[in-house]
Amino acid sequence: MRLELGKIKITDVQFGEKTKVENGTLYVNKKELVDIAMKDDRILSVNIELARPGESVRIAPVKDVIEPRVKVDGSGGMFPGMISKVKTVGSGRTHALVGATVLTCGSIVGFQEGIIDMSGPAAKYTPFSETFNVCVVIEPKEGLETHAYEEAARMAGLKIGTFVGEAGRHVEPDEVVVYETKPLLEQVAQYPDLPKVGYIHMLQSQGLLHDTYYYGVDAKQMVPTFMYPTEIMDGAITSGNCVAPCDKVTTFHHLNNPVIEDLYKRHGKDINFIGVILTNENVFLADKERSSDMVGKFVEFLGLDGVLITEEGYGNPDTDLMMNCKKATDAGASVVLITDEFPGRDGKSQSLADAVTEADALVSCGQGNLIIEFPPMDKIIGTLDYIETMIGGYEGSLRPDGSIEAELQIVIASTIANGYNKLAARTY
Repeated sequence: MRLELGKIKITDVQFGEKTKVENGTLYVNKKELVDIAMKDDRILSVNIELARPGESVRIAPVKDVIEPRVKVDGSGGMFPGMISKVKTVGSGRTHALVGATVLTCGSIVGFQEGIIDMSGPAAKYTPFSETFNVCVVIEPKEGLETHAYEEAARMAGLKIGTFVGEAGRHVEPDEVVVYETKPLLEQVAQYPDLPKVGYIHMLQSQGLLHDTYYYGVDAKQMVPTFMYPTEIMDGAITSGNCVAPCDKVTTFHHLNNPVIEDLYKRHGKDINFIGVILTNENVFLADKERSSDMVGKFVEFLGLDGVLITEEGYGNPDTDLMMNCKKATDAGASVVLITDEFPGRDGKSQSLADAVTEADALVSCGQGNLIIEFPPMDKIIGTLDYIETMIGGYEGSLRPDGSIEAELQIVIASTIANGYNKLAARTY
């Protein structure tokens, strides 16, 4: 598959009479965005707020982050199975509003969401302090069941993200980057002397609002499969996670997966990037065995010399990570794991809940138990009502002056995002 990604660089966001991109500024019509979300009768109210880098703004609780994109040419549309009809994506041309996001927040599932600071010392721990964010603050109708609220918020974000992305359809990109992965035999023959490398991408699928979607299907209902990397870059995977903030792989991260980006940069130079093995993280042992067995078979069948493995979440998914590591190693591949750690505030606890002897090469994205300080902010988008019950927060975290003391894991995509983005792919 060959995908042309047109990058339209956004340097500011403003409210305007029409949703459009002009001279690097994204203008959004507030009423249009509210009307899109309010078509769902489960939603009581919607407010649109803007947050820019450097502003004294705190956003909480945050559910998902979406980069606005539009399918300009090729098969399918944005977020197939969710917004557009189910059709294979990953080819043709897509335009992305780089530097802009649509960000859903509100009470949602408070304890499983997190914080973004647009300035101050905590801003360095989240990539979204550097983006121009269109914040969609969603409140549900009274008595709405939690799963229904999550779905309403998730779909509102994807719909608004798709609508805003349309503003880039006829804009000439600042840069066009081409990504291509050929069918297996052609790909191997293209660089026969380079090591064949794959990426095992583990999706959160534990249920109870720990969900990810593959072409609209809940990942816990699927079995491991092979994907062209460009499918993921083109919206085939969307997040539905209300999961520990620092481990939250948002829809933005699926569209901009830095492991895939890194492997493409090295493709044809010192590795032959074959593609992605997509798998899930289920809660029952039999499901873990089944999925990891299939991952091992894929590694063997594809003849991979090396693989990178990433996980989403921690604790229970650490077992999936180790099973995949062992079985990929047994299939003949050299394996490098990418994960964060939770060694306790004193650093003396076991960093991962499981381990195997085959896990002998690991890239750490950092540890989530570090205590950090959040200074007061002039403006709050959303609410701070849930701070002390969020993962990483505790009684007394929120102080009367609006400052917060909490563990690093309370920050949206802190360890995973920063670890991924700073990662230099290892030599296999």
